[in-house]
Amino acid sequence: MEDYKNSLTIGDLKANDRVEVTGFQKDSKEMTSKLMAMGITRGAVVKVLRFAPLGDPIDIEVKGISLSLRKEEAKLVFVRRV
Repeated sequence: MEDYKNSLTIGDLKANDRVEVTGFQKDSKEMTSKLMAMGITRGAVVKVLRFAPLGDPIDIEVKGISLSLRKEEAKLVFVRRV
């Protein structure tokens, strides 16, 4: 199992960043299932499109689909830059 203590999350990114999903917060099983159903899976490449004026929600693109995530949901997804 990977150590995510110092890892980036989608919530840490800026507009136009491209990253690869490496994992999820371990104590968020229900939300992880929801995110995976939306196409946010391990190995998926995510591009941050834009942030709402107050920073929430975050618009992303994954597998050619545009999605909006709340900041609290975005902080559950660990990523690495590609």
